[in-house]
Amino acid sequence: MDPNKRPETMERITTPELAEAFIDEQIAALRAQIGDKKVLLALSGGVDSSVVAALLIKAVGDQLVCVHVNHGLLRKGEPEQVIRVFREELGANLIYVDAVDRFLDKLAGVSDPEQKRKIIGKEFIDVFAEEAKKLENIEFLGQGTIYPDILESVGVKAHHNVGGLPEELNFELVEPVKLLYKDEVRVVGKALGLPDSMVYRQPFPGPGLGVRCVGAITRDRLEALREADAIVREEIGKLPETPWQYFCVIPDFQSTGIKYVDGQGQRYMGWAAIIRAVNTVDAVTATVPEIPFDVLCRMRDQIVKIPGINRCLWDISEKPVATIEFE
Repeated sequence: MDPNKRPETMERITTPELAEAFIDEQIAALRAQIGDKKVLLALSGGVDSSVVAALLIKAVGDQLVCVHVNHGLLRKGEPEQVIRVFREELGANLIYVDAVDRFLDKLAGVSDPEQKRKIIGKEFIDVFAEEAKKLENIEFLGQGTIYPDILESVGVKAHHNVGGLPEELNFELVEPVKLLYKDEVRVVGKALGLPDSMVYRQPFPGPGLGVRCVGAITRDRLEALREADAIVREEIGKLPETPWQYFCVIPDFQSTGIKYVDGQGQRYMGWAAIIRAVNTVDAVTATVPEIPFDVLCRMRDQIVKIPGINRCLWDISEKPVATIEFE
């Protein structure tokens, strides 16, 4: 039987009881595969890698070494959450790499979206490989591959960026959720005790805020974006029914605004923050849900107080013609 093909008889994991049975089965399989060796995992904080990390912690404890690379393009509070949940609450052997300056220096002045993606991907591989080479007795590489990744990319989860690791590292893959769909991974994550903010984390592009800070990334605009995005996620997240995805974008252009200094209005140039929210089933097409006007106004009132921002816009473009992300 093809180990990368989901058996037709495999029951969908929809309940805590089925998730617990899956967890028990995987713990036994992981212990049999890994033995007394060590396994390395790039832990992004997304649901797939987080569930794999939690499974491996239950199975092999401190034989797992997690590496969390902060490239400066994560959302507000995400690196802190990874450290708190995995190092402090789950007792993971976690290596935190602050590579913010390294990434942002390489990205300075680069405006082409594909070039930005290539720089971020290559730099991630380089940083991860450097950390791997510092460690001893690592024989396995954990990956958050899920079944749609296998169907779409022949088993390599490209957005984790570990597929391009140097050949001399020669790791054997450990992929405990590779036969699960995303909704099943979330059920397993809940059963493992991960917080809802991780289990139900919205889809987030591999380059992170790098493709939402449109054009050449500057540190001040990136920080403004991080703050505005946090406001959008906080306010829309309070709605009774939340959209499939919602976030903020700040393009690389400015417009005239007015600020008051000592009671006198002064004209100045500032950025526009664009609110984006969509509903979709497969991400091939997407519609735009209505957002109550009072919620839009509440976001606006907070966002325009962020230094450098003087406008708040709402993107109502559907896919097609627009794509979900701006870059």
